[in-house]
Amino acid sequence: MKNRPAFLTKNFGKYDPSSISSYMRIGGFDALRKAVNMDGEDIASLIAENKVKGRGGAEYDMGRKWSQARKVVGENKVVICNADEGETTTFKDRELIQNDPFNLIEAMIIAGWAVGATDGYIYMRAEYACLRPLLLNAIRQARSYGFLGQHILGKDFCYDIHLYSGAGAYVCGEGTALIRSIEGKAGRPRMKPPFIKVSGVFARPTCLQNVESLSLVPHLLLDDDKEYQSYGVGDSVGTKMISVGGNVNHPGAFEIPFGTTVRDIIYNLAGGVQGDRPIRLIQFGGASGKVAGPEILDTPYTYQDLRAAGVMVGSGALCVVDDRTSVINFLRINQEFFSDESCGQCTPCREGNHHIQIILDKIKEGTATREDIDIMKTIARVMSMSSLCGLGETAQNSLKSAMEVFPEVFTVGGANA
Repeated sequence: MKNRPAFLTKNFGKYDPSSISSYMRIGGFDALRKAVNMDGEDIASLIAENKVKGRGGAEYDMGRKWSQARKVVGENKVVICNADEGETTTFKDRELIQNDPFNLIEAMIIAGWAVGATDGYIYMRAEYACLRPLLLNAIRQARSYGFLGQHILGKDFCYDIHLYSGAGAYVCGEGTALIRSIEGKAGRPRMKPPFIKVSGVFARPTCLQNVESLSLVPHLLLDDDKEYQSYGVGDSVGTKMISVGGNVNHPGAFEIPFGTTVRDIIYNLAGGVQGDRPIRLIQFGGASGKVAGPEILDTPYTYQDLRAAGVMVGSGALCVVDDRTSVINFLRINQEFFSDESCGQCTPCREGNHHIQIILDKIKEGTATREDIDIMKTIARVMSMSSLCGLGETAQNSLKSAMEVFPEVFTVGGANA
């Protein structure tokens, strides 16, 4: 790809991630200095002006979220950074933490100022334990330089950041499960309302954002030339961090402008498919994402174009599967993941995942009946409508989309496709 943007990744390789003074030499904390002289609503409006949607998968308007968080009445508000990046093939947040940790810390402080919070929490997945020392060092140095603690930059602003690690549960990527984990409880989702923005961690008003979402903010505050808005197409403004894995020659995380085609992502950025084999399917947005066939290759990577093609941006992951893996085998692997990761709290998810796994095995073995396939379809629909949290609601996205894209696979005896 020619002229690849480096907006969110502009700091990569330009400073020592272990040194705050190194970060400050390239303009680090200039965005915070600007932010504390702005009203929090103006910061939220700036984010809204850039049409930033949350990068965690829900695609919620980020400026609107910050504005809503500001208006919630309550003391000791909290900002949480969700770094529990658990979707399969999703590792772009890891790159942001590893290469630009101080930018994330600065972003969390700005978020605290904007929404009126007194504490920030970073909840990081257990598998990223190697990054804990890096973030703890960044927090410690920010505190020693007066960017955390009491009366930050001479303002009536007292704020600190705490780092928590999960225990490896995928379900803790869901907001209420994540909050319960921070509180020292079992990481299981709870019913809503009350919503997190009103009663979140320790029953305090909470604004929850993804790593990539937060990491954008310092760059946007200093973007006087509107570079960010020069990228993208239509309502998909700016750039996006994506991660590409599966049967590609060069898996990795990349920053792309919205509007880049799926073909360009796979065959240029990720180096094409191993052995020049044909693509069987592509899964978008992690394990809970929908799948598409190779006919999607010329679709622009935008929120609206992907949705029109039957998939979603989701977590920003693309898993490329070549013809060595059948559709059913791919779905069986995906289903094993959800059967293992379901917390078991609600019946639709606990029982539904188990029974769908059984039926997929029967399809693989060639023993499934038409009734089995119809039952599987019904279970998937019920799960999406009645599960307690997003895990159960989206666990069958890959199955339901595959049944539309590859209907021949779900005929009796059609499992080899």
